[in-house]
Amino acid sequence: MNKQKINILVVEDDTNLGTLLTDYLLAKGYQADLARNGQEGYEKFCKNKYDFLILDVMMPLKDGYTLAKEIRNADAKIPILFLTAKSMKEDTLEGFKAGADDYMVKPFSMEELLARINAILRRTNQDKKVVDAPVALGDYTFDYMKQELRHPKLTQKLTTKENELLKILSANLNEVVERNYALMSVWGDDSYFNGRSMDVYIAKLRKYLSHDSKVEIQNIHGKGFKLVVNG
Repeated sequence: MNKQKINILVVEDDTNLGTLLTDYLLAKGYQADLARNGQEGYEKFCKNKYDFLILDVMMPLKDGYTLAKEIRNADAKIPILFLTAKSMKEDTLEGFKAGADDYMVKPFSMEELLARINAILRRTNQDKKVVDAPVALGDYTFDYMKQELRHPKLTQKLTTKENELLKILSANLNEVVERNYALMSVWGDDSYFNGRSMDVYIAKLRKYLSHDSKVEIQNIHGKGFKLVVNG
């Protein structure tokens, strides 16, 4: 795995620790970004592409558990490591319920943190070449790199926004993708007009996928969309 391709978001309200963590990760060859509270963390997560998240538990505006749950609704697979000053069993269980892949109690050594990150990345197989490989969706093959949706009867070229939307949906196959997350990721803004535009693109993707009855994009009321492949 090429560490240069790994982009890590650190969400930590302790400015000194947050800066120390990001500087250390940068020195070790990773890309790293810092958010100083849960709300800022969610906004950065929506606007940028990250491969790994390090979340403090106790933060202003939005705590780490709430942030993790919101992120898990948008992306079921991105690795999450929690940092906390607490060591009670109940807090550890709460972290895993919120979607954590691992848990570290402060204080900790930077070497141990790096070892945990590498272990989780190996376990979750977050290699971008794998992520961007063609994906089978029923009778279709979605090729993100070529911006194509292929079916035995036809090949549909995709626009950039269609391609990005389908990537998000296929990366979270059979999982709900939050509407705001999709908007922020593809359009960079969750305004009403962009929302209407996204609905048009979703309708186009449904039409492209209509040649296989096992594949559908469902509307999940009050939440977002789900790409479902049956059988």
